[in-house]
Amino acid sequence: MTQASAHDLILHHYETSPFSEKVRVLLGIKGAAWHSVLIPNIMPKPDLTPLTGGYRRTPVMQIGADIYLDTQIMLAEIERRWPSPRTVSGADWAVNLWADRLMFQAAVPMIFGELGAHVPEAFIKDREQLSGRPFDPGAMAAVAPYMATQFRGHAAFIEAGLADRPWLAGDQPGIADAAAWMNIWFASRNVPATTAKLLAGLTRVLDWDERMRALGHGHRTEMTGAQALEIARTSDPAAAPAHDPADPSGLQPGAAVLVMADDYGRDPVRGTLVAATPRSITLAREDAAVGRVHVHTPRVGYVLTAG
Repeated sequence: MTQASAHDLILHHYETSPFSEKVRVLLGIKGAAWHSVLIPNIMPKPDLTPLTGGYRRTPVMQIGADIYLDTQIMLAEIERRWPSPRTVSGADWAVNLWADRLMFQAAVPMIFGELGAHVPEAFIKDREQLSGRPFDPGAMAAVAPYMATQFRGHAAFIEAGLADRPWLAGDQPGIADAAAWMNIWFASRNVPATTAKLLAGLTRVLDWDERMRALGHGHRTEMTGAQALEIARTSDPAAAPAHDPADPSGLQPGAAVLVMADDYGRDPVRGTLVAATPRSITLAREDAAVGRVHVHTPRVGYVLTAG
């Protein structure tokens, strides 16, 4: 275990989390040093909730008393703090949203439909609470053949994107690569034989997959959840971005608000609005365990309301 400063990046994650892998591989591209806090893959998460205010999804990124929810804003913050090598260009953010939603939605039933009876009951119940709807491996098995064709179709988009370049982002790997590869990694890890069949003949994807795996995860050191909480408690949030006076919500800094995801994991996070911009939302929260923290979410994919 190790100590960290208020300027160090801490990733709260678990090893098999696909969205965590997206962030880990971007840290590999950057060659960044970071601290790993391993968390449970189901609730409760007692060393995480004081930081997030109830947000359930994985991963969560922490830098001092600044807490980042959703990989979209984590990737943006990593790019801002570690600008070299550059990993954002063109339509990368659109690729990220496509990978998070459309391709991931094809991967989940394909994977869990095949795993079936091997999925623990506690995991099923947790994911039902997370999504607000049944998590039924039997029903997923029924649609898995259809979703497999969808998954191969999404992989074919990647194949086409690699037709004239070594990486989706261009001459160097970037956010588009990390986002798209997350789903290939997730499927390959859980249903390797099926994934191999679905990628058959997509030679550029197969070559790219090997190069993605070789990127690594940067320089990782382990720390405990208690250490991370102490860092938040003894740190002050960094200066927030300037509030957009033309923000369509009409909400102003200082207002009591809540923010939540608009797809699943809609547990609301409540606090005081610090700033809303076209790209991000920043709330201030107080918790007895950590004091004042700033919680950051993306704008796209999240709902901000008075609360």
